[in-house]
Amino acid sequence: MGVAYDATTTSSEETPLAADRPVSGLADELVDHRFKALPPDAEGLTVGALAAERRNLFTGGFTTPVLALSAESVEHNLALLETYAERHGLAFAPHGKTSMSPQLFARQLEHGAWGITAAVPHQARVYRAYGIRRIFLANELVDAAALRWIAGELDSDPEFRLICYVDSVRGVELMDEALRAAGATRPVDVVVELGAGEGARTGVRTEAECAAVADAVAATGTLRLVGVAGYEGEVPDASGERVREWVRRLVALAVDFDRAGRFAAAGGEIVISAGGSAWFDAVADVFAEIPELSAPVLKLLRSGAYVSHDDGHYRHLTPFNRVPEEGELQPAFRLWAQVVSRPTDEQAFLNAGKRDAAYDLDLPEAQVVRSGRDGSVRPATGVSVSGLSDQHAWVRTEPGAELEVGDWVGMGLSHPCTSFDKWQLIPLVAADGTVTDYLRTFF
Repeated sequence: MGVAYDATTTSSEETPLAADRPVSGLADELVDHRFKALPPDAEGLTVGALAAERRNLFTGGFTTPVLALSAESVEHNLALLETYAERHGLAFAPHGKTSMSPQLFARQLEHGAWGITAAVPHQARVYRAYGIRRIFLANELVDAAALRWIAGELDSDPEFRLICYVDSVRGVELMDEALRAAGATRPVDVVVELGAGEGARTGVRTEAECAAVADAVAATGTLRLVGVAGYEGEVPDASGERVREWVRRLVALAVDFDRAGRFAAAGGEIVISAGGSAWFDAVADVFAEIPELSAPVLKLLRSGAYVSHDDGHYRHLTPFNRVPEEGELQPAFRLWAQVVSRPTDEQAFLNAGKRDAAYDLDLPEAQVVRSGRDGSVRPATGVSVSGLSDQHAWVRTEPGAELEVGDWVGMGLSHPCTSFDKWQLIPLVAADGTVTDYLRTFF
């Protein structure tokens, strides 16, 4: 997948990141029992050596179930969001929690990402281990041990930048106490998180409370207010109109803060950030209306699910359904499992279950059947997944459905985040079945 590049450079500069463990080093990891579905006869090879063999997913000794990620679809999705962000004048910090794959982070940076978004300290530590120099931490961070670590990272690397949410005066006090105790010499950049409404998730509920949090930040020497942010996906009864109304409220908060001089210490740039995977079109529309402020504005989008997309939840929610002229994301995941039991004409069982497939939003969708006899592939007509056990998929078959023990069933998945996190090493597969690489995840 290549090495990661510094997000502060242009794509032509290609300056390697100073990482503790460069992405290229992942190829040196040994293949063994830790990694599901990899060929047993590959035991002892390095991941790089196995990738170089370019085995076929179906005939190369892989065991089922096996999760595959389409090489072509991943590349298409990376390029599409790069183009979309450029067209709309947006910076992009895709949420890394989706994949937790340093190789995909590297590809996202190569495709123009400003940095990578994290949710919790562990994720930020993974990012830093692989050289990510810009991290947007979309949570208020009040863990003293984590803040001590962040202070050390900032002090030891002048090129590292972290931006973190604040959403309470008490949170600001805890952050300040921890950073002072750690002897931090660089301030942590923070953005006030505006809540998406009553009953939404985190975030400050009113503009007056936002101002109080901003005042608390200004009273510290360890934090620096650089902008405002939030997550429009939590807007109650979300619709295009409701989401745009909330994003305009976020922009108005930034404008009011700027007029009050609250960003005077922001370092020459004001951050306004929003944008999950369901409403980034609305965010782009409103961000295009941001008036001129006292400093340039970093309009930061954070959508993460796009990299693999899916065949369920995000297939229905993606903004590209509303703006088809902007392009179309492609689902990249396919989970392959074998028929291990066919007890009746109406029922079959596959050897993949909850340990292998995302099921928190939708059940897997049977898409194709690959014959266990001759390798021919046909649509999974009359075949549907009705339930999951830990290690089995329950399959309903309609009259006349062709399915027998030994057949492989290829299934589409819903919700990328809980698809990635069940697999530590995922084959990246070309359209002809050739495995071109293996993506390492760290959950």
